[in-house]
Amino acid sequence: MKIIVPILLALAVALSGCRTPSAKEKAKRAELNKKTEAKLREESQDVDFQAFIGRLRKAVAARDKETLKIMMTENFGYKLEPNWEGIGPTAESPGVFQYWDQQNLWIELDGILSEKFVKKGAFMVAPPQFADPSLNYDGYRAGIRRINGSWKFAYFVNGRT
Repeated sequence: MKIIVPILLALAVALSGCRTPSAKEKAKRAELNKKTEAKLREESQDVDFQAFIGRLRKAVAARDKETLKIMMTENFGYKLEPNWEGIGPTAESPGVFQYWDQQNLWIELDGILSEKFVKKGAFMVAPPQFADPSLNYDGYRAGIRRINGSWKFAYFVNGRT
């Protein structure tokens, strides 16, 4: 009897330390999520990204079109509507800024750029709701992309057509 009690106690301690397969899987998922979140946080908190966002916000607030042209991609997207001539809008064309002036979008652009940017595919996007497919966000959104090692303002469009 004296031997059975310590054996049962040791067995209870040993078995209580074992995890079930679902607990192992949950722990694995949690660790993967932490790594993914950390990676996204690192990119959005990256010094050159934050510097680019700061310059972009200042240029938009000042409506500095020359600075914005330099910060935009060559084929900057500002309309979801198809261009029937087969030529995409460009940052060099007066169309981008003229369109923003006509539609009074500078304030909207300023507001979207003040939002937090999160990763969605190859882009950093704002607002964060746009990156969550379950929300079906269809409002204005902005996208920034790294091209040849530099950040570029790639699009500012409205999802409603």
